[in-house]
Amino acid sequence: MKWQDCRSVPNLITCFRILLTPCFAFAYLGHDFVWAWSIFLLAGFSDGLDGFLARILNQRTSLGAMLDPLADKILIGTSFICLATGGVISFWLAMLVICRDVVIVGGLFFLKFAGIDVQKKINPLIISKLTTALQLLLIFLILSRLSFALDMVNVQRGIEWITGLLTGISGFVYVKQGVDMFYAEKIKTPDHTR
Repeated sequence: MKWQDCRSVPNLITCFRILLTPCFAFAYLGHDFVWAWSIFLLAGFSDGLDGFLARILNQRTSLGAMLDPLADKILIGTSFICLATGGVISFWLAMLVICRDVVIVGGLFFLKFAGIDVQKKINPLIISKLTTALQLLLIFLILSRLSFALDMVNVQRGIEWITGLLTGISGFVYVKQGVDMFYAEKIKTPDHTR
């Protein structure tokens, strides 16, 4: 990692998004839902902006490739915890979202520790991108309902179940991909210590 990677505009915007997460939690837990909605919207805008600038300015970095999904997971995980704490979404869904992300991140660290170059071998899956999009949409709809007294309870419940289903499936697919990758590497480099 190079020092200039830390100072690139897209990476600075991503770091700003991470810093927005505690502000969001503070606003939501203080029942200031309009502020929470505004901060979440700003975080979503910054997510699109950092990717756009990384392409336009040709500033794609390995740090950015790691920070961007991490920022998403921090924001989504914090949001689901806040919503579940307030009883706005089902507790099982929040736990499913958190557990999936913990398993994926833990699996990536395990594979890296095992000497497998995960960055070159794992690409974001379409189902994973769809899952993240649905999770963000669900949070946005709930915050909109709370902020502006919109009647979307039935829509919310439907999206909750679809989000839960895709979260579970995408988590399973990533685990299977990681296990296959681990055993493929073990077959390629057998243990000669015996």
